[in-house]
Amino acid sequence: MLRLACCTALLFVLRLLLGLPWYQVLPATLIFYLGSGGWSFLQIFAKTIGRDLHAAGVLLQVKMNVRRHLKEKNTIPKIFAETVRRYGDKTALIFEGTGETEKWTFNQLDQYSNRVANMLLQRGFQDGDVVALFMENRNQYVGLWLGMAKIGVEAALINFNLRMEALVHCVNISNAKAVVFGSELTEALCEIHGSIANDVQLFCSGDWDAKQVPQGTECLEPLVDASPTHLPSRPDRCFTDRLFYIYTSGTTGMPKAAIVVHSRYYRMAALVYYGFGMKPEDVMYDCLPLYHSAGNIVGMGQCLLHGMSVVIRKKFSASRFWDDCVKHNCTIIQYIGELCRYLLNQPVRDTERQHRVRMALGNGLRLSIWEEFRNRFNVRKIAEFYGATECNCSLGNFDNKTGACGFNSRILPNLYPIRLVRVDEETMELIRDPDGVCIPCNPGEPGQLVGRIVQNDPLRRFDGYVNQSATSKKISESVFKKGDTAYLSGDVLIMDECGYMYFKDRTGDTFRWKGENVSTTEVEGTLSRLLDMKDVVVYGVEVPGAEGKAGMAAIADPTHSSDLEKFVKDMEKALPPYARPVFLRFLPEVKQTGTFKFQKTEMRNEGFDPSTVADRLYFLDPSRGRYVELDAELHCRIASGKQKL
Repeated sequence: MLRLACCTALLFVLRLLLGLPWYQVLPATLIFYLGSGGWSFLQIFAKTIGRDLHAAGVLLQVKMNVRRHLKEKNTIPKIFAETVRRYGDKTALIFEGTGETEKWTFNQLDQYSNRVANMLLQRGFQDGDVVALFMENRNQYVGLWLGMAKIGVEAALINFNLRMEALVHCVNISNAKAVVFGSELTEALCEIHGSIANDVQLFCSGDWDAKQVPQGTECLEPLVDASPTHLPSRPDRCFTDRLFYIYTSGTTGMPKAAIVVHSRYYRMAALVYYGFGMKPEDVMYDCLPLYHSAGNIVGMGQCLLHGMSVVIRKKFSASRFWDDCVKHNCTIIQYIGELCRYLLNQPVRDTERQHRVRMALGNGLRLSIWEEFRNRFNVRKIAEFYGATECNCSLGNFDNKTGACGFNSRILPNLYPIRLVRVDEETMELIRDPDGVCIPCNPGEPGQLVGRIVQNDPLRRFDGYVNQSATSKKISESVFKKGDTAYLSGDVLIMDECGYMYFKDRTGDTFRWKGENVSTTEVEGTLSRLLDMKDVVVYGVEVPGAEGKAGMAAIADPTHSSDLEKFVKDMEKALPPYARPVFLRFLPEVKQTGTFKFQKTEMRNEGFDPSTVADRLYFLDPSRGRYVELDAELHCRIASGKQKL
C-alpha cells in the first residue's frame, strides 16, 4: 500500500505539472504498481524522486515555451530580437584569436546580422536559398548565419578541416547558391573551385589577395559595411521551418547534412539551459567549432536565446584554456570528446585553480578521468549530456552523477519516450519479440538507445538529413509498439537500477573476441591512462581462421617513448585477457575530426599487414607474454594459423 501511495502521490503531482487527465493517470498508476517490486521500488523512489520531478519541470517549461513559439510563428531571429531588447548594451560575444580580443554587444551583433541580411537581399538571395559557410571561428560567423536566417536563407555550416572530395561533396549536396569562406581557407577553396557549379557565388571574409582567390570572388566586408542596419522585412517563416544544416563528423564515409529547424535549435539550447540551472549572468567559454551543434547550438544558443555572454576561441588551445577562463571570468566551460584529457595532459599551472568556473558542460568525458578532472581543476559540476544534432532522444546528467550521460525515470519510464532495446551482440541488429516489437533492456543490460518519433511534436520529431536514403536508415518501425516509428541513435548505452545511463560504444565499434564483447571506448580510456594520456584508438581487425576480431590499438607516439614491458604489466592489472589488444600500431598522430573524435575506419581496413602499413607494428606473443615486432614472416605465420593468438 505504501508503494501505491507513493506512486499515486507522484502521479498526482505530474498530473498537475503536465495537465494529464485522471483517466490517463489512474491506469498508469495501477500498471506501475503491479509492475514494481516492493522495497526495491521504495528505494529507487526515494533516490530519484527529486531528480525526476526536476526533469519533469524542465520538460514542462520547454514544452510550454515551444507551444507558445509555435502559436506565435516565432523563429530564432525573432527570439533573438527579444534578447536584444532586454540585453542590448551587454557584451554578447568575446573573440579570442591570434590578435587583440574583439567584443560585440547584443546591439552590435544584431546590427551586423541586419547588414548581412540586407546585403544578401540586394544580391538577389531569397527565402529558401542555401549559402555555404566555410570559415574558422569568429564573431562574424554567428552574425553571418543569423543574418541569413533573418531573410529565410539557410546556411550550410561546413567543417573547415575538410578538403578536396569531402569539401566538394558538402557544397554540392546542400545545393548552395553561394559560398562565404574565410581568407585563411583560400587554398582549400581554390582546390575545389573547378568542381563546384559555375553559378555559385563566392565571398571571401578577412585579409585577402585578389590574385590568390578564384576569379569572380568578392570581398565580403565592404559589401556588408555598405548595407543598411535596419531589420529587413521578414519572410513568412515558422518555428518548424529549416534554419541551417550541420554535417555529421564523417568518421565513416562522407559527411551527411543534418537538417536543423528553428524548434530543434531552441529545444537543444533550452533543455541544457533549464536542465543544468544556467543564468543570463553566466559567461560561457566556447572553444568548440561553430560548424558543430555543441559549439553553435548548445553553446552559442545560450547567448542568442538567453542573453549569456559567450567567449569564442578561434581554435581550442590546451595551454591557453584556463588563462582565457580567468581573463574573462568564465563560469561555464564547454568540452567534447578528448578535450578534457588534453587539459589533464598539460603541466600544472596556477590559473587552473584561480578561475571562477563552476560547471563543465559537454559530452564524451571518459569515466576513467572523470573524478581526476573534477578534482584537479576544482570544477564542482560536470554537466554531461548525450545528444546528436539530429536525434530526438537527448539525455542530461542534471544531478552530477559520476560517469552518467543522463537518465530516464524508473518511476514513470514512459513520460519521456526513449528506451534501450536489445541488439544482437555480433551484428548489433535489433532483437524483436514474436510480435515483431523490440525488446526493452533490463538494468545492467547494454542496448541501443532509441526515441519514439512523433512528427507533430517539436520535442519528438525527427527531421533527418538532406539525403532521404540516409534519413531512412536512422528510422525503424514497431520499436515501442506495433506500427510506430523510432529514431535509431546507433549508440550502445547501459542503464543502472536508478535509471542512470552510461555511454558504452558506437554501434559497430564493439567487437567480439574470445567469446566476449569488447568495448573500444572503455579500452581506449584505460590504455590512454596507462600511457600518460597519449591518443589511443582501439578497433577490431579480422584474422584469417580466427573467430571474432582481434583487438588492435593505434597509439600516437612520435618519439617512440612507450615502455612496452611496463605497459604489458600495467595492462594485465587493468584489463581482462580478452580486452588486451593483440596488435599495436605506433604512429606520429591519430587523425581526428574537428570535434575530437578519432577516425578509425581507414586503420581498421588496413589491418595488421606490415606490407601495407608503414607504421611500427607489434604482436602480443602469448608464449612470451610480451609484445614483439611484427614483420612479414610473423604476419605470414599468423595469417596461416601457425602462430597461436
